[in-house]
Amino acid sequence: MTDKIFVWLGNDYTHYCLSHALQEKIDCELYGITEITSRPKEFFENQKIIDFKKIWFFHDHIQMKKSNPDLEYLSKFEEKYKIELWKLVLNERIFIYFKEFHDFSYKEILNILEQECRLFESILDKIKPDFLLTKLPSLHHQELFYEMCKNTGVKVLALNYTILGKHSMISKEQSKLDFIEELDDIEGQNKDWDQLQKKIKEFDLTHSLKNKVIKSNSGKKESTMALKDFLFNFDSNNIKTHYTYYGRTKTKVLLNYFKEFIKTKYRKRFINNNLLKEIKFSNPFIYYPLHMEMERALLISAPFYTNQIEIIKNIAKSLPINYRLVVKEHPAQVKRSWRSISKYKEIMEIPNIVLLHPDFSNEILYKNSQATITISGSAGFEASAYGKPVITFVDTNYSILPTVHTLNNIKELPQLIKKIISQKCSPSHFEAFLNLLQKNISQFDWPEFLLKIDKEFFYGGNFHDVKISEEKMKKFLKENKKVLSNFAEEHVNKIKLYKANNKI
Repeated sequence: MTDKIFVWLGNDYTHYCLSHALQEKIDCELYGITEITSRPKEFFENQKIIDFKKIWFFHDHIQMKKSNPDLEYLSKFEEKYKIELWKLVLNERIFIYFKEFHDFSYKEILNILEQECRLFESILDKIKPDFLLTKLPSLHHQELFYEMCKNTGVKVLALNYTILGKHSMISKEQSKLDFIEELDDIEGQNKDWDQLQKKIKEFDLTHSLKNKVIKSNSGKKESTMALKDFLFNFDSNNIKTHYTYYGRTKTKVLLNYFKEFIKTKYRKRFINNNLLKEIKFSNPFIYYPLHMEMERALLISAPFYTNQIEIIKNIAKSLPINYRLVVKEHPAQVKRSWRSISKYKEIMEIPNIVLLHPDFSNEILYKNSQATITISGSAGFEASAYGKPVITFVDTNYSILPTVHTLNNIKELPQLIKKIISQKCSPSHFEAFLNLLQKNISQFDWPEFLLKIDKEFFYGGNFHDVKISEEKMKKFLKENKKVLSNFAEEHVNKIKLYKANNKI
């Protein structure tokens, strides 16, 4: 029987490119949905490269309404699909972080949500897809569709970064590996910590993401071209048709850009002058690396732990009296104009806390700390590579390590810290998990592929509302045929395994 495959065609075009390679490998019916803006929409409406049975344009179905939302429908929907809707929308970055463009009202939010629910429900009822191919969601409506698929038996293959750099993960969800074995049953080579740490450095996730997230992929030429395209080809229709663009007039966007530019410079000066670049390890300490905000790791994966300053205060309250808490700023926070100076000062005013500069070495902190506490980040995995115990606030795929502990109740934190600081992770367990992880990961270097897409289509990532020509897309697909073919083959193998094992 021909599989029906539904593809979430993200704005980075990864899954569009994947679909092209996939259709050459298996007999399937392809369907898709995309959130693209008005200028690239013409390409998706007219493209003949991929034989999609139908493509839905998400924002065509979401209108600005003044009527009252149908709360009875939403209540029944919530019960039917087992999805907590307020938890999704109240952590939506578009609704809570960009009020300088548009301040969404209670009624507006629920009207948008109702239309999204009705659209997604109609798609699933009509197509009844066997598989969903998507990236791990970062916005609430993406997560909504993803959860609907999982909860109705659609087999999900979600692409995401993995805790090993230069690779990616294709799995049902971020916090669990699809295929798990008991760590004691996995044979290893009895590697010591030095060998394991060397291995981890070969997959340096921080370096991999630094090239994609922190460093600019464009020079002056690309930046100038992007600015020119924005100034002379700005499409005001997006403001009317895409709720994610509400209020984003050309003037407001430019003013916001310059405001954020100045804010970033000002805050970085404070960081350089006040956050410590070196410390003496005279007292035992726990390490807490700040998460980058606004990101899925908090907003979706840990929706009840988004206030990091309160988390830090609670950790500080829970420490043994002779301990200190070392907090380090996330280097990628520069992409969000850093944090406000008032937040840095609030952290620094806590007596038993040391706040470190974002350039401070993680390796030094892992080696010298007694434990690492993270909400849901890869720091827990990296700390385990140094034999250190870890506390997380939500489950992660490395939570199967015996020295990784998930906090269930904040009141239990003081006792949990006292319990774990004497623990040591076994190198054999970590090696087993590393071997297990490598069995689950994809060889697809997603950050590297995104750099190529940014360079080819988006002026080095500076501007995304651009026209796409079929000739340019064909050229890109041809140049990256081998990479995409291997990536598609991994999806085919995953589909076969899911069918054979009925794991999802």
